[in-house]
Amino acid sequence: MALLAVTLAACAAAPAAPTPPARPGTAEAPREVNIIAKDYLFIPPVVDLIPGETVLFHVVNGGLVVHEAVVGDQAVQDAWESAEAGTVDAPPGPTPAVSVPPDVAGLRVVVESGERADALFTVPGAGDLIIGCHIPGHSAKGMRVPVRLVGGG
Repeated sequence: MALLAVTLAACAAAPAAPTPPARPGTAEAPREVNIIAKDYLFIPPVVDLIPGETVLFHVVNGGLVVHEAVVGDQAVQDAWESAEAGTVDAPPGPTPAVSVPPDVAGLRVVVESGERADALFTVPGAGDLIIGCHIPGHSAKGMRVPVRLVGGG
């Protein structure tokens, strides 16, 4: 019993190992980044990306309704929010087709409930990136997460 107590105390006192730094992805070997969309949030609550790297986003919809992940700065987010506002009264079914001008398109990945969609993305060298869902009402319910630009390992 005493040995068990000493072992448990030693485990509790040991600091957790640090998370190793991310290695930047390349076009030939992109770093895989998982994003889970739920009703009405994203997991993780902050996405770490390395400026200039190429990532392969795996966007998984763990919610009951269609979601999207729009990656870009505030101008990109505003463009998609405006474009999708016109679909607010669309009948149930597939998400209506919408588009924005190429200079504010960013990356948009639409995912049906229970499905996964993958997309390659090259991270810009600077800027304030956000990941948002602009299906009508979703952003207002909190479906936005910041992107933190970090140094590579």
